[in-house]
Amino acid sequence: MKISLIGATGYVGNAILNELLERNHEVIAIARNTDKIAQDHKNLQKKNVDVFNENDLAETLQGSDAIISAYNPGWTNPNIHEDYLKGASSIQNAAEKSGVKKLIVIGGAGTLKINGNYIVDGSDFPKEIYLGASAVRKYYVDTLSKNETLDWEFFSPALEMNMFSEEKEKTGKYRLGTDSPVFDAEGRSRHSVQDLAVAIVDELENKKFNREIFTAAY
Repeated sequence: MKISLIGATGYVGNAILNELLERNHEVIAIARNTDKIAQDHKNLQKKNVDVFNENDLAETLQGSDAIISAYNPGWTNPNIHEDYLKGASSIQNAAEKSGVKKLIVIGGAGTLKINGNYIVDGSDFPKEIYLGASAVRKYYVDTLSKNETLDWEFFSPALEMNMFSEEKEKTGKYRLGTDSPVFDAEGRSRHSVQDLAVAIVDELENKKFNREIFTAAY
């Protein structure tokens, strides 16, 4: 397949890029500065595009079989809440303009629920990432989940999945869930970024969760 990958220079985006190329998919890697992408591959095109430029982005996306958005304006960005909402909406609008139907959005674990409540709303949710995580939840609830044009999917990673996680290896193993975390026998929800990428590309190929939220963990 020909896949447009937005946010290909990020921690999650780069892992997805590696998995797509490993499976011989054709990839258009989209970022503001693709010089940060170290990979070179016969199936890889690198495109410098500002996601806030809806028309340029739509033109770049045209002809793809699917779009994967790993967009993140940066956890240290003081305007992360506003920038995420603006960027995510621009990506969704550009997808519609491009005519590409399949859009997989990589969200955050805060958009999962425990006992019917969003994790991001919990009293123990880390304050240092609340602004970004609450923006992701707001985008999913208020915008993406109401879209009836795109064949969208929204992926929330395991609770323990970030660049500081102890999980560093690709195992190819995971269990799927929908809107609540997947816990292991130790009561932990975890996976490596490499196995996140495996789950995303598996979903891209198998198409199990059209217009649904889903998650994966060991």
